[in-house]
Amino acid sequence: MSASRYAYLGPEGTFTEAALRSMPEAATRELVPMVSVPVALDAVRSGAAAAALVPIENSVEGGVTATLDELATGEPLMIYREVLLSISFALLVRPGTALADIKTVTGHPVAQPQVRNWLAANLPDALWESAASNADGARLVQEGRYDAAFAGEFAASRYGLEPLVTDIHDAQNAMTRFVLAGRPARPAARTGADKTSVVIWLGDDHPGALLELLQEFSARGVNLMRIESRPTGEGIGRYCFSVDCEGHITDRRVGSALMGLKRVCPKVRFLGSYPRAGVTAEDLAELRHGTSDEAFTEAAEWLARCQDGRA
Repeated sequence: MSASRYAYLGPEGTFTEAALRSMPEAATRELVPMVSVPVALDAVRSGAAAAALVPIENSVEGGVTATLDELATGEPLMIYREVLLSISFALLVRPGTALADIKTVTGHPVAQPQVRNWLAANLPDALWESAASNADGARLVQEGRYDAAFAGEFAASRYGLEPLVTDIHDAQNAMTRFVLAGRPARPAARTGADKTSVVIWLGDDHPGALLELLQEFSARGVNLMRIESRPTGEGIGRYCFSVDCEGHITDRRVGSALMGLKRVCPKVRFLGSYPRAGVTAEDLAELRHGTSDEAFTEAAEWLARCQDGRA
């Protein structure tokens, strides 16, 4: 395995590369662009890279399905950290192009909903076609296949383009969340401001099946931060659920919830416990009564006393 190599969703000039370069350790790693999320994650599975940074969630469009599906299937991987990046687009064009000259535009499919209103107001007749990534869209403009691309302003110089318009976004404070995935090992150390990710499969489809899963978290005071259903490929109506919850697997309430899920579900895939980006333990509200590690310990000691006749 190349311990000094990090893969990422390329090509050069993507928001993923910008997020990766914001990590201090990136300065000492070889950063290798990959053509897709599955290829980036497979580089980790094969040992060609120690880790891969890929987008997993956008504040406008929600989950990045390619990443969610890839983490739920194939050889298991684990998330070791997350990175948040503010997203705003620039309209990149070849030098000399005016707004009136633009008939075709391109960008990543996730970008389109974030600039839809701007497009309708400023380029209502332009034809949109999707690209593999925003940076790949810039490359296609460089090659003359499209008139303009929505990408990060930082990508302009890499592809010999000019930012005709900058700071384009329909939603204020748009963010994309990226995760650094590696091969399974001991989770990152607990910080007190952590997140745990799992994928859960339902045993069978019956009334209240999803509620039963959610109650494993609720009964232990574990707050869910994200839950998304994804088809399993086994037929219509067959789904698994990608879940992020507050806390670390070593927190008694989280570990107990995961054990509860494992008892009632045919399959649970643990994707990791890792620090929450931009949050410290001091930022979090106090735990609900009865959900701290101390409360779990006291309850276990009480049960032991009952069993010994010492209650």
